[in-house]
Amino acid sequence: MGRRETMTFATLSVLQAIARGYRYGFDIMDATDLPSGTVYPILGRLDESGLARSRWEDQEIAHGKKRPPRRYYEVTVRGKERLKGELQRMRALTDLSAADIADGDAVKVEG
Repeated sequence: MGRRETMTFATLSVLQAIARGYRYGFDIMDATDLPSGTVYPILGRLDESGLARSRWEDQEIAHGKKRPPRRYYEVTVRGKERLKGELQRMRALTDLSAADIADGDAVKVEG
């Protein structure tokens, strides 16, 4: 059985933005406060991995609105399952960190 890669915070943010209804690149950038150089590669990887799927907007619709066609994204069933698992993992890590701080066991980082 292969080991699943841990999802980065940026990838999780993009996947969650799509799940919340943000469907195209600029909209996702606004929702996540991530730059295009981060968002677009993530969108490509999500599409390739089957966690999201994309489709191009009809050119006539875009032309009527005097803009280039948009590529719209949606989360797949597999992507929703992965998102749920990653959010649970993130919450567990946050809970552990909060408990460590409350108990005074936080690790001191020296720099």
